[in-house]
Order: sequence, then structure tokens, then C-alpha cells
Amino acid sequence: MAAPKKGRGAAGGQGNPGRSLALILIAMIALTGGMFLAHQPTPRLGIDLAGGTSITLEAKAEPGQEKAINKTNMDTAVDIMNRRVNGLGVSEAEVQTQGNRNIIVNIPKGTNSAEAREQVGTTAKLYFRPVLTVAQGAPTPEPSASPSGKASGSPSPKASASEKATDGDKAGSPSPSATTQGRAVTGALKADSSPSPKASATPKASESASAEDQAAAAKLQKQFESLDCSSKASRSKAAQGSKAGDTVVACSQEGDAKYVLGPAEVSGTEVKTAKAAFDQQRGMWIVQMEFSGKGSKQFQTITKKLSTQQEPQNQFAIALDGEVVSAPRVSEQLSGSAEISGSFNQQSAEALANQLSYGALPLSFKEQSVTTVTAALGGEQLKAGLIAGAIGLALVVVYLVAYYRGLAFIALLSLLVSGILSYTIMSLLGPAIGFALNLPAVCGAIVAIGITADSFIVYFERVRDEIREGRTLRPAVERGWPRARRTILVSDFVSFLAAAVLFVVTVGKVQGFAFTLGLTTLLDVVVVFFFTKPLMTIMARKKFFAGGHPWSGLDPKRLGAKPPLRRSRRVNAPTEPKEA
Repeated sequence: MAAPKKGRGAAGGQGNPGRSLALILIAMIALTGGMFLAHQPTPRLGIDLAGGTSITLEAKAEPGQEKAINKTNMDTAVDIMNRRVNGLGVSEAEVQTQGNRNIIVNIPKGTNSAEAREQVGTTAKLYFRPVLTVAQGAPTPEPSASPSGKASGSPSPKASASEKATDGDKAGSPSPSATTQGRAVTGALKADSSPSPKASATPKASESASAEDQAAAAKLQKQFESLDCSSKASRSKAAQGSKAGDTVVACSQEGDAKYVLGPAEVSGTEVKTAKAAFDQQRGMWIVQMEFSGKGSKQFQTITKKLSTQQEPQNQFAIALDGEVVSAPRVSEQLSGSAEISGSFNQQSAEALANQLSYGALPLSFKEQSVTTVTAALGGEQLKAGLIAGAIGLALVVVYLVAYYRGLAFIALLSLLVSGILSYTIMSLLGPAIGFALNLPAVCGAIVAIGITADSFIVYFERVRDEIREGRTLRPAVERGWPRARRTILVSDFVSFLAAAVLFVVTVGKVQGFAFTLGLTTLLDVVVVFFFTKPLMTIMARKKFFAGGHPWSGLDPKRLGAKPPLRRSRRVNAPTEPKEA
């Protein structure tokens, strides 16, 4: 009775192969449909295949701080730039040092590559400065501000506290909404109940100031009056040479407003985190900031001081590389966390949070050169790589057909399924996580052909071993699977572990190789379990394979199985004890 039970167990162990095949077919259809719905019918390409922009930045030290240009600061700058550029979703952007003073940034063509280039050119120093005066961006004979502190076209967003001040610092009436740099702002901040006298529209030296102070103030006023923020060159020139402790003139990033800013009260290095978030209650995007312990105290001090001032001197400017990113106004003391609210959309809120998070570098940088990288060389290398991959695939097919014959049909279908899954997933990962296919990634996909084929060979050989021992095909398929499964899992685990380690310890293009290798290794497990094994189970029921056709690859005589088969011995076994 043992034999029939084992046979029923083997049959039951086959499960429902049709269900597994239907599942993987549905997955392929869904992934292909998602690929076209996402308007991403092909994988995104890296800079070596698609071309892009290469930017060379030269480090500039502050006067008297030439020793600041060292390996530690350069490495820190590279890390921050890399996180900042790739934080925009520009995948495969490469940031690396060249020599002692230069940083090379390679940005591939993509949705946000232009924005990334703009932000790379402004990744120097971030300061929070009090606003002394604001006016229109065009040069004016006598810059002035309206009583409310608003200049035409240059209003300011509000900042609100996540932690309220004491009751004495709270306000009495809502402050009017305003706009800054094209963004309308609404909020719950309130104006101080005891306003101080109006501020002058232009900075003036006090009566007790020295002659040098008066001369400096006159020079600053002249710079402010003549400042033209309409061109990028003028904005960059205005931002050059300023120190944290200086009173400076600056332009908004859009050029529609210009400011006189006081000495920096908080450095961007004190921003612990900044992130964009959607406020469900107010139905608007906001930017939330968290400061370090030191920065929290500094921010609390400056906002307490600003909350007692009238516009525009109740504003603080977020100045990145000397240009004003945002200038929210404050009507109450803010503590270690704050938010900037306005009519942001998701993109503008994430861009501002990105600048706040990654804007502070230990060094200033000047854009030395910008060159366009063509994809001609990468295209030639890709062509050569694809030819090599095609030759390798053809050799694999020839080997499978010559050695495994009919089993090659199962192997080729499995390779096709693996290829479809790999292609669709890599296409979808482009818009999802910014994955871009570069030359090393293509090499990883080619290497994966051998890994996938190796899994099929392991299973086929286990089945053939069972046939050599005298079993028929259907039991051989089921008995050979557990042994093959263990071998396949161990092999794929080692391959995936190597890919994971390589991905973690390397940077740049090598990560593309490691990522693709790891992805295709995981897909190999999926294909073998959900396609190859069920298809093998179904094929074992067909006469061509089950009957051991010479071209099936499972011919017992060709495999060296010696009759009588084990099934015949089971029939004769019970007669021997009776004769005894």
C-alpha cells in the first residue's frame, strides 16, 4: 500500500500548475499595461546612453580661509550635492571630485535635468537673514516700501510656528495676506498688538555712527538703488563676496524683488530637516523645518525680535548663495520647528524643502564650465554590448537545443518571460524611483541570462537523474523539484548577496550593474517557481515528453536508464515472499 500512497502524494504535490501560469500571465499583462499607461514604453537611459550635461564647479574659499578647501570639505560638498541633485528625481546623476578644487557634476537628460542644473549652480551657502528693506527688482532712484512693507510684485509668504510662544507674544489681529515671488500666501499668524514705529525705506546710519559707518551705509544705499535683478548675471554679481556678518543687498531668485538684508542670524547648517507636506486641514502644501539645538535657540531669538517689527522688517530672508529663496514674515516668536505656508504646489514645496535640506555647503563654488555630453560614444558601446549579448544568447540557445532538445522549449519560454518581466519593471522603475539604464546596467542584464539559464539546467538535470534511477517522468518531475529548488535558492541567494554588497559599497555607474543583477536574480526565482516548474509539470503529461521521445531530451535509453524500471520491480516484489 505504500506505493499507491506515494503516487497519490506525488500527484497531489503537483498542485495546480495552470493557476501559477495564469498568475504570472496576469502579472505580465498588468506590468505591460502599467508601462504604457505611465507613458514609459522604454526604460530611462543614463547619461552614457542618452547624453546630458556636464558641469565643472570650482571651490572658492572665503578671504582668509584658504585652508577650508581640503579633502574633508570637498567630500562633504560632493555628498550634499549628490543628495540634492538626486533628491529632484534625476537618476544616475554623478557627482565626483576632480583634483583638489573642482567638482564634476554629470546630469543625464530627463524631466528635471534643467532644474537640477540650476540648483547645482546654487549649492553654496544658506543663511537666514533679517529683511531691512524690500523693493521692486528694477533699479529705482529712491527705493521705497509701502507702509505695509509690500513692494509691487514682491510680497512675502507667511511663516507659522509649530510651537506657539507665550501669551504675551501672541497677536491681536490677523495680518493681511500677501504674495511673494508669484505665490499667494494665507495663514493664521497675527500681527503684534503693539507695533513699533515704521521703518525707513532705506538703511540710514545712526547719529552716533562713525564716518566709516556712514560711508558704508551710503555705499550700501547706492548699491541697493542701482541694483537690477532682472538678469541672472546681475543677481549673481550682487551675491558675490558677502560674508555671514555683513549687511548685504540681494535679489529674489525670480528677480522680481530686491532686498537689503542684515547679518545672518542662523546658518543653513543648523537646519536639521526640511520636508514638503500636504496640510489636509487647510488643503495646501507647506514646508516644515526642524532646527538643531543651537539653531533652535538662534531661530527663537531672531523671530522674537522680528515679531515686534513692522513690515518689511518683520521678515526674514532665506538666502541661498546670496539670492533670496523665500522671505516669510513673522508675527510671533517661533521655536525649534516652523513651517512656511503659501500657495505652493507639490513641485515648488519640494524644491524649497530640497534647498533648505541640502543647501548649506562648507565651501562656495563657481560654475567654471558647462558642456553637453552626446550619446554617440555610449550608443556605440551599447550596440557592441547588445551584439555581444545576442551572440551569448544564441550560444545558450544552441547549447540548450543540442543537449536538452525538447526541454529547450521550456527553457526558451522561461527566458522570454524573464525578459518581459525585466523590461517592463525597469521601464516602470524610471518614473517610480528614477532608475536609469546605463551601460553597466546593460552588462548586468546580460550576465543575468547565464544565471537564469543555470537555474533551468539545475532543474533539468535533477529530473534526468531521477529518470536514470528508473522513475517515469511525472514522478521524476516532482521528486527532482525539492532538490533542484534548494540548489537554485542557494545559488540565487549568493548572487543577490553579491549584488547587494556591490550596490552598497560602490557609487556611480557600478551601482547600475549591481541593481540590475539583483533585480534579475529575484526575477529568476519568480520565473522558476511560477513558470518553469508549472510548465514542466504540464509538459510531463504530454505523450511527447512522458513517452521518452528521442527528441524530448528525456529518453531513458539516451540517459542510460537500465531496465527493468523501478515500477516493474515494485510489481514483482510481493511474489518473492510467497514463494519462500
